[in-house]
Amino acid sequence: MKSYIKALMMSGLLAATACTDLDVPITVDLEQFPDSEIASYAEFSKCYYYIRNEGWLGRNYWETVFMSGDEAQGVSFAGNYFDSGRRIYYAQHRFRPDHTSGGQEGDLMSGMTQCNIVMKQFDDPSNPGKAAHLAPLRAIRAWYMFLFMDLYGDAPIQDHVIQDGEDDFQRSPRAEVAKFIEQELIEAIPDLNEASDQYTYGTPNKWMAMALLAKLYLNWGVYTNDITTVEANTPNPKLNDCVRICDEIINSGLFEVGVGYRKKFFPDNGPEIKDFIYAIPFDPLKYGNGYWGGWQPNRDWDFRSIGLFNEGGTWGWKPGETPSGTYTMTPEAVDRFCLEGDERNDMVAVGQLYMFDSNYNKTDIAITTGSGFSKKKVVYTKEIDWANIDEYDVGPESSTTNLMKGARLFKYPPTEEDYLLGKWDKKGLQHNDFPVFRYADVLLTKAECLIKGATATLGHTPASLINEVRDCAHAPHISGTVTLKDLMDERGRELIMEMWRRNDLIRNGMFEDDWGYKHVANPEAKTNKNLRLFPISNGTMGTHTHWSQNPGY
Repeated sequence: MKSYIKALMMSGLLAATACTDLDVPITVDLEQFPDSEIASYAEFSKCYYYIRNEGWLGRNYWETVFMSGDEAQGVSFAGNYFDSGRRIYYAQHRFRPDHTSGGQEGDLMSGMTQCNIVMKQFDDPSNPGKAAHLAPLRAIRAWYMFLFMDLYGDAPIQDHVIQDGEDDFQRSPRAEVAKFIEQELIEAIPDLNEASDQYTYGTPNKWMAMALLAKLYLNWGVYTNDITTVEANTPNPKLNDCVRICDEIINSGLFEVGVGYRKKFFPDNGPEIKDFIYAIPFDPLKYGNGYWGGWQPNRDWDFRSIGLFNEGGTWGWKPGETPSGTYTMTPEAVDRFCLEGDERNDMVAVGQLYMFDSNYNKTDIAITTGSGFSKKKVVYTKEIDWANIDEYDVGPESSTTNLMKGARLFKYPPTEEDYLLGKWDKKGLQHNDFPVFRYADVLLTKAECLIKGATATLGHTPASLINEVRDCAHAPHISGTVTLKDLMDERGRELIMEMWRRNDLIRNGMFEDDWGYKHVANPEAKTNKNLRLFPISNGTMGTHTHWSQNPGY
């Protein structure tokens, strides 16, 4: 169990007992939940960590969101791992209401409902501290609503528990939803905890809410205009507000990018990572699940394409024997990792491969396959020669050549124990906490606002902000006039596999750009801007029969 989880549990226990004798019989029956932070923690956690269930923000979520950006693409091997096209069709922008990976909207609504139920449970009008007590639930509910709006456009404003005889929630126009989220966050922020430490880690505090508000303002032009007309120069009246929020986070002095990029994502990460403003904790021993962690695409690459080796009693990592993995990086994503000395380059497995040691550092030990005269070097190719472009089929996995098609990423490595558990029990559980909002993202957000015309503050320039981010990875500084492409490339390096790329591409009118092989497989992806919103799934449409399907589906 991670040390910060033990600390959190122990602090709650000691505060609740306020004595040294822990062997005290419980003699009091409570007719209602006590109005205290400790007593309500378990109930509130049902809302905070709803994302750890299997239904959403797990495999389905990242296959929907991650695969539709320009970072990765699915692959199959002569039909194996095609899996009804659940990864491949998202990479090709062939979105459909009956997609296996779709249906996040129902789970997001369930998350909001869970928040409303708990808020009603603890709603005590006579308590003057009620607002502060419920503020974290308002913040997490706002995040769920933000995700719904970002993925599907118009969204239900679920601000209460539906009563008997009350009509179901309608989908409100996206602009109204954005304004509701803004007001919720503005009202909740003054009552949220300002600390950022091991006791607030993984819970919605002031800084989580402010990072979400900054993200909302950065995308304000997307959420308040016809999404099919959005381009990089779409007017955004909230740019200066976004800078103001970023500055408050910067001036708090609580966060820093630190030095050493890759270690932030290792299995022992936690509240000591001051770049993490808000993260989702994972610990298989504590939680018994980890679907976001277990189904992160890098995990699938780790288990399927990067395996454990043990030589002379020491262990490390190298490509596994079979199969090659069901995801590869797009050539464009590989090309972004090009800065000399940039530590982030070590995550990309392309060209001649070398083993990683037990500390996940690349060694000079070249990887080979086969034996004797048939022994050959393992060289992953950036470009892919497809056997069947429609199914992203690289050919039979019995061919070593096919197994080496496409670059891989090694960002969230497992522990030895997690790897073996995932390999043999196929549970895929890992200890790596997953960041949602990061300080580096805040700096890049401010840089983008300045590029788009916001008023400069604190002596910052787009270059100085990007360079602060680069210093963490020992990457060279950028100089001169920073373009939007420079900024997007930096976001692509820094935030890869953190679920923001689709959002970034749509905001800057780049979602229809040509990357990977999607335009070969699906020429419609070049022009159909309705694809900037996902369709409402057939299951949800069947439940909410009064809803209208998104345009184009």
